[in-house]
Amino acid sequence: MTHYLDGNLVLPDRVLPGRITFDTHIRAIDPVTAPPNRYILPGFVDGHVHGGDGADTMDGADAIRTLSRFHMAHGTTTILPTTITAPWEDVMNALHAVAEVRRTGIDKGPRIHGAHLEGPFVSPHKLGAQPPFNIAPSPDRVSEAISTGCVRVVTLAPELEHAETAMRQFAEAEVRVSLGHTTTDYDGAQRAICVVCAAGGTIGATHLFNAMSPIEGRRPGPVTALMCSDVAYAEMIFDTHHVHPASFRLASRLMNSRLLFVTDAMRGTGGPEGPSQLGGQDVVISNGTVRLPGGSLAGSILTLDQALRNAIQAGTSLPDAAKLVSTNAARYLGLHDRGALTPDLLADFTVLDASLAVTEVWVNGQRTA
Repeated sequence: MTHYLDGNLVLPDRVLPGRITFDTHIRAIDPVTAPPNRYILPGFVDGHVHGGDGADTMDGADAIRTLSRFHMAHGTTTILPTTITAPWEDVMNALHAVAEVRRTGIDKGPRIHGAHLEGPFVSPHKLGAQPPFNIAPSPDRVSEAISTGCVRVVTLAPELEHAETAMRQFAEAEVRVSLGHTTTDYDGAQRAICVVCAAGGTIGATHLFNAMSPIEGRRPGPVTALMCSDVAYAEMIFDTHHVHPASFRLASRLMNSRLLFVTDAMRGTGGPEGPSQLGGQDVVISNGTVRLPGGSLAGSILTLDQALRNAIQAGTSLPDAAKLVSTNAARYLGLHDRGALTPDLLADFTVLDASLAVTEVWVNGQRTA
């Protein structure tokens, strides 16, 4: 069935008053005069999300469906449910649950591209809010994770034992290797970039600036290696608590299309302020942040529509903000069939009103929210 949407179309290089003609894919884009006062963007892509609406990826298939529908209502049409550092058996159970949901799909829900394996291959010295179940990425464990067929991104600290072998294994399996929760320095990050690229893989960074060494004059750290690379991508949690707007502007200017927004959202996202849990740890949601009892940030309660509004507030144009929540992540993940309003791409849309609030979400040419 052919459908039409009129509005201000947010194209890669401009905003066009126009009409999209589509079925499961975009068939035509044409200019119109006096369209409805709304914006039509490519559907958002969230490559790092733990939970929402009281549910967590680690809780199993039903919880994954719940959190996915919640984020879809905020414009996300492609999602990667994300694990946390936990006992290996629990991590594997979560990966199998993601694989199940990916296989069966979610009725009137977003696309499940696969899983982001954020734990347990992380540094014990840069756990952040991750529980202390970190382990080395031994070849057997890496092979077991890959065998689920659903891992699309892995967070890995390159200083760990077996890390270089693991990076090659993941890269050869077309899993994006994302440096994060790491004590590595500039040289270590540079080596990791070279290892992954030499294996034919794609390199990224998990929540740039967070859970990694900062930039200093004589110690440039991994952030500098990643931002100055010609090939590395980087996630950013732009809730303005994890990253200052000035640091966002710096990274955006240097990385351009290699920077992408994620939510890193936890189960309390969308719920009331007060006590919650992350990976079995008590946390407190207050004033837009999630913190451990000691005060450290512990994930976020961000949604991608709010991240887009934050970018606009920081001076980003609407076409460039759309790239941060959609286009850039799609390219990072190798999803060349989505992420832009272009003929022949998938008909995944997020519709915003004049205040940039989500009013409609379309997946595969069907309205879902």
